[in-house]
Amino acid sequence: MKSILDKNTVVEMIDRINSLTPQSKAQWGKMDAYQMLKHCTLSEEMFLGRKKYERLFIGRLFGKMALKSILKDESRLKPNGPTHPELKITGSGNFEAEKNKWIELLNEYIRFSNPHFVHPFFGKMSNDQIGQYIYKHADHHLRQFNH
Repeated sequence: MKSILDKNTVVEMIDRINSLTPQSKAQWGKMDAYQMLKHCTLSEEMFLGRKKYERLFIGRLFGKMALKSILKDESRLKPNGPTHPELKITGSGNFEAEKNKWIELLNEYIRFSNPHFVHPFFGKMSNDQIGQYIYKHADHHLRQFNH
């Protein structure tokens, strides 16, 4: 299974991110291209240990089971899945700055380790689980914008 912890995967994702423009249109969902970039940078900052979000009660009940289902095979994340309230983005901002920030954050996964990470929905995750999930999450949003 692909993982963002693999340098070749990071390069592939960066190429896809670089093909985004402010005019890129979503195939599903409510976010525009800037909002998707911001959502993804906040998510990366969480996995890298720079931001922390409150654990969700429903995640305590079903998070481990959901993570196992997501990572069981190469299948893609489904459109319009649930999002942590603090990762729902509204408004606008600097598209190019956010795109560059996401790329910088993805490059940090080449030397990543966060063994004590606890996801607000999925709970404790291993580095391997984090790498696979981040790839699936980034791929999901890039496909959302046809990239």
